[in-house]
Amino acid sequence: MDKNTTANPWETGNDAIEQLALEECAKRQRIDHSVSVLILPAGQCKLAGCFGQLDAQVTVADCAERQSEVEGRILASGYQDNIRFATTTLPAPPTQEADASYDIIVLRRGLCSLPYAQGKLLIRQLRQKLKIGGKLFITVLGLHSELGEDYPGGEQSIYERYSKLAPAMARKYDIHDEVCLYSERDLFLLLLESGASVLRTMTTTWGNVKAVAVRV
Repeated sequence: MDKNTTANPWETGNDAIEQLALEECAKRQRIDHSVSVLILPAGQCKLAGCFGQLDAQVTVADCAERQSEVEGRILASGYQDNIRFATTTLPAPPTQEADASYDIIVLRRGLCSLPYAQGKLLIRQLRQKLKIGGKLFITVLGLHSELGEDYPGGEQSIYERYSKLAPAMARKYDIHDEVCLYSERDLFLLLLESGASVLRTMTTTWGNVKAVAVRV
């Protein structure tokens, strides 16, 4: 996380995992000039716009309540010919995209809003939506980040860990529902148990955990 954005637990701007995803897109575009990308949730659509600049075909998935807002952001980005909206309710993938397959999937958050078993289900379903050789880029909130301070689930195994943050952290980051915080090892385990082939994992300076996996 950038030091100027410490009020937000999610890295933005020069995010390492998003940069890797964009580099992967640029590399694939040089080979076949047709790259399909799924981003969930949609966020502020800045990442979608970056993929749009690379001429990728992008689907941004989010809850139905955000459709109007997200479609407005897509229009404002100037890449409406490259970016489309699809609804999703985790742990299910986008409902309109039943037969779609992607070269790149970016899961920036959402995984830690689910218990581990449901998170594993989500990853399995997203893995099935990747083309062979397609890559999954993931960011989750870290157990060893500031969010882990006095976190009630901190002493539980990853299979049982699903708790609200400590009150001070919940207020600071405006996260009031139960979450499953991950260590780097936990995320590696999740991907392995979901049938994905892990290429790399990392923990940022601020304690968030990231991974890249591939469908083989």
